Amino acid sequence: MIVFLQSVLSGVLIGGVYALVGIGLTIIFGVMRVINFAHGELVMIGMYLTWIIFTGLAIDPFVSILISIPAMFAVGALIQKTLINRVLGALPENQILLTVGLGLVLSNLVMLFFTSDYRILTTSYSSSTLRLAGLSVSTPLAISFAITSAITALLYWFLLKTDTGQGIRATAQDRDAAQLMGINVKRMSLLAFGIGAALAGTAGALISPTYYIFPQVGGVFTLKAFVIVVLGGMGSVLGATLGGVIIGVTESLAAVYISAGMKELFVYVLFLIVLLFRPAGLLGRSRV
Repeated sequence: MIVFLQSVLSGVLIGGVYALVGIGLTIIFGVMRVINFAHGELVMIGMYLTWIIFTGLAIDPFVSILISIPAMFAVGALIQKTLINRVLGALPENQILLTVGLGLVLSNLVMLFFTSDYRILTTSYSSSTLRLAGLSVSTPLAISFAITSAITALLYWFLLKTDTGQGIRATAQDRDAAQLMGINVKRMSLLAFGIGAALAGTAGALISPTYYIFPQVGGVFTLKAFVIVVLGGMGSVLGATLGGVIIGVTESLAAVYISAGMKELFVYVLFLIVLLFRPAGLLGRSRV
């Protein structure tokens, strides 16, 4: 029983970070109806940015999000303004090709500057644990989950209570109607992509103390993000949060009771089962 509870707790903690990745992707899709296949590469950029800040400036990875959040927002806004905005009215195939190409460019640029070597971000607390009701909790994962929870709560407040947040939600629900009501949908799109990139970069920063950093790591997170978003329901922030936690718990339980090498398989099996009975996802509503 202790092992089971330990596995579930670890899964929830890592699932919180997965959820942050998924929320970023679902906000971009909800507002712009663009499927961003370069989303994982934005996570990867966040990881490398955190590594540079840590090694160059000796700033703790969790403190460095104060730098990485605005930096990644600027990166996302620049990508949206210069690239994504040009294909908003194009065929979905063109949008997919653009984001896939963008992901390849980002990963290869990082490989050019940093080589393909694996990097590890080691802090004084990387291997430390906390005791909670008889269970052992990884200190980096506990801190990551606390920060993720705070960011997610702040994001919910922003979307629900602010005029800008309501404008983003209105644009996600009906882009044409929002424009007729005087909402600047181009600005909302810019904000949505910037927020999505900032969340992806933040997730990269939070997971960097417990994950290998290398140029191709983005592909792993792109795939996870799509599973999370589709599992929870395309366009649903709450669904992405739930999907991230479910994926984290499934991975953790599969690694303990089946095989660490097969945990990804069980995630995709669960994904297929859910889609078989709930094609729209668990909370399938095309809105944020």
